[in-house]
Amino acid sequence: MSVLTSRVSTSSEEFARNSAAYLAQISELKTRRAEASVGGSAKARALHKSRGQLLPRERISALLDPGSPFLEFGHLAGEGMYEGVPPGATVITGVGMVQGRACMLIVNEATVKGGTMFGMTTKRHTRAQLFAWQHRLPCITMVQSGGGFLPDLANIFPDEGQAGSIMYNQVRMSAEGIAQIAIVHGPSTAGGAYIPALCDEVVIIRNQGAMFLGSPQLVYAATKEVSDIESLGGALMHSTISGVTDHMAENDSHALAITRDIVARLEPRPALRWPLAPPQKPLYDPAEIYGLFSADRRVPNNTREILARLLDGSELQEFKPLFGETLICGFANIHGYPIGILASNGVMFPESAVKGAHFMEMCCKRDVPMLFLVDTPGFMVGTTVERAGIAKHGAKFMTAMASANVPKYTLITGASYAAAYMAMCGRGFAPHCMMMWPTAHAGLMGPDQAATTLSMVRETIQQREGTSWTPEERTAYEAPIRQEFTDFVSPYNYARNLWCDMVIEPTETREVMALLLDLAGRTKAIPTRMGVFRM
Repeated sequence: MSVLTSRVSTSSEEFARNSAAYLAQISELKTRRAEASVGGSAKARALHKSRGQLLPRERISALLDPGSPFLEFGHLAGEGMYEGVPPGATVITGVGMVQGRACMLIVNEATVKGGTMFGMTTKRHTRAQLFAWQHRLPCITMVQSGGGFLPDLANIFPDEGQAGSIMYNQVRMSAEGIAQIAIVHGPSTAGGAYIPALCDEVVIIRNQGAMFLGSPQLVYAATKEVSDIESLGGALMHSTISGVTDHMAENDSHALAITRDIVARLEPRPALRWPLAPPQKPLYDPAEIYGLFSADRRVPNNTREILARLLDGSELQEFKPLFGETLICGFANIHGYPIGILASNGVMFPESAVKGAHFMEMCCKRDVPMLFLVDTPGFMVGTTVERAGIAKHGAKFMTAMASANVPKYTLITGASYAAAYMAMCGRGFAPHCMMMWPTAHAGLMGPDQAATTLSMVRETIQQREGTSWTPEERTAYEAPIRQEFTDFVSPYNYARNLWCDMVIEPTETREVMALLLDLAGRTKAIPTRMGVFRM
């Protein structure tokens, strides 16, 4: 492999300015994460603790093996969408190690609205399940939920990807031998009762956990029957009479210990299907990436400099380095795991697309996972490239990408617009994981292009009607459009809508990729059959 050499002066004033600007964005990311990790209000947390219960994130820490990482998915989901609901959408989802076995944890955040489910709650829950299904990870669901938040009924009840899909996914995963385990930590109503009932094994906590399709209040309203939580759906009743639960614990800690014992009896963790090379650090500090990004988004970034700070030994076996230069392709390693790199290096041209399709086909033949490192304003437009067949060459690229059954990962570092967002394994093409850096911005077009395009449309209408506007009126018309598109392209807008799985720091990228590759490497390879390439 050839070594990528850095030509950046890390002592320059420009580098220092860039670093300071990026560190401000990192500070914002940390602030948002901290807000999402707190849970409910101080009052709600104190009430929870007064009942002798661990907080949801304390339960996660107690369940995981000592020193285990916790790779969280959807940390910022639902941010700002619901009044009184912090980022996270009343559920915590992520992968960690339990008894040496990677597991997906799905945990109701009971200190926020009693763990009730909103539309984004079900979306985050099902996304976690699909990742677990894809990687055959046992699911451990920590249940304490008031069921659906009724004012958001349209987004939690009737459609695919909502509460019904949660239950469907549980059944199908169980049928495939992917363990479904639940701990009932507190009162759980309606869907909060069905979710554990559909699991393989259920642990419930005495005088604390309860599960029922209808609460005592609902039962009285429907039948006039007077009941209480324990007689209706308490741990003792379900463990001795209904048989809905399988293990009764005395408290949170006891329940988590029982769950660890259950996981210890599961099948051993599968072996890696890829040979690992000795891990190497990059020759250049990944923290130097902060100084590579200009605060002015119009200034292009140097992709090779970024790769030199992400890849083991800063080494890249580049494919076709002199052809289609606006897409860098090559084989490399990250923490010893093999990876095929497809990295934007400018606008996509026909040559870039053809080269990328060829490279992806080789990755599939050799069972090499692929990382799409995205920073491109899109495909080139104009008469020359249209006559060169950019549409069919772009279609080749997209066909290869969509057909590929090797693990695929998308990391948007800068711009990702229009068809290039799709072609570079955008969310709609189901990458195994979609990540963004704080500098990422993605959309159909940029804010300036959107404002200019819509202004031109407006002017065409005015010309047809024989009217006109002043420069000041045009500026006033464009301002809200520019702001709307600026808000849309933000990585935090993608995170809150779960259009991406996580916003990460550049310095976290190598570790996150290593965790993801380790999970994917323990699944069976799936042969790839390519779609028809338009020649």
